[in-house]
Amino acid sequence: MSMSPRIVAVFGATGTQGLSVIQALLADGTFVPRAITRNSSSEKALKLKALGAELAQADLWDIDSLKQALSGVEALYGVTDYYDPKNFAQGHNSEMLLGKNLVDAAKAMDVKYFIWSSLPHCTRVSNGKYANVYHFDNKANVDDYLRDSGMPHSNLHTGWFLENLWNYNNLAPVPDSNCLELTVPRYDSQSPQYFTWIERDLGQCALALLKHYKDPESDVLSRTFYAVSAKVNYTQFASILQQALGKPVSFVSSPTTGMQEIDDMYDFQSEFGLYPHTAIPDPRLIKLGVKFHTMEEFSQEIKGRYV
Repeated sequence: MSMSPRIVAVFGATGTQGLSVIQALLADGTFVPRAITRNSSSEKALKLKALGAELAQADLWDIDSLKQALSGVEALYGVTDYYDPKNFAQGHNSEMLLGKNLVDAAKAMDVKYFIWSSLPHCTRVSNGKYANVYHFDNKANVDDYLRDSGMPHSNLHTGWFLENLWNYNNLAPVPDSNCLELTVPRYDSQSPQYFTWIERDLGQCALALLKHYKDPESDVLSRTFYAVSAKVNYTQFASILQQALGKPVSFVSSPTTGMQEIDDMYDFQSEFGLYPHTAIPDPRLIKLGVKFHTMEEFSQEIKGRYV
């Protein structure tokens, strides 16, 4: 008798996080990933199907579509996108509402385990000093809702995406020179940053939690884990990049991104640090078998983009 497949629904499937989780699940083979996307005929969605993922179409604003997409699902990886134009248009709390919809739908469909991709609550941590970093606070508010819902869950907190280097052009050549500049606004050169190589490390972390959530010994439920590859300051990062790329890399802290919320986010990270009270990389995830990558490995890997 064949066992029915263990399906894990992955939200944000066509984004950086979702793709990492789907690839880790496919490589491991214990679970079948079901990629949840608003448009299952998009080029990105069809690529996931070609890799071996199931596809389901759903919209976080529509609870019925969520319930349908979660039919037969054992566990899910939840993430929301504040800056998606459709969500952004709904105001500052949109992401919190979407997260709550997802929790309600998962509970209604008797999903057994919920991994929530989250971040610190800037307003609380800074005691009100940074009260406008909505894309952090929204996610953190869903943590509370998830806890109160009684759903078996874990929170997975991420750091600054190393993929930002090219996705947001944070590492760019200086015109008419052999040099590169690592530009991050409002950041003190000596303040640590918490970095996640999403592509290589996030999926591993989600997979480890999924494989151990049923095992009481592992103590996975109702905990917050840190999917953070490394903790270094940007000056140290620039020198690691310089060594790997073989050309000068300097860190520049620019005055503004032109967006108040993002400026406040960087001010918050520089002043308070994302996860100052935790060991990085997270020893509990290492114990569950996660092999985090180093900044040196990352820097070697991306040479082709910059050399």
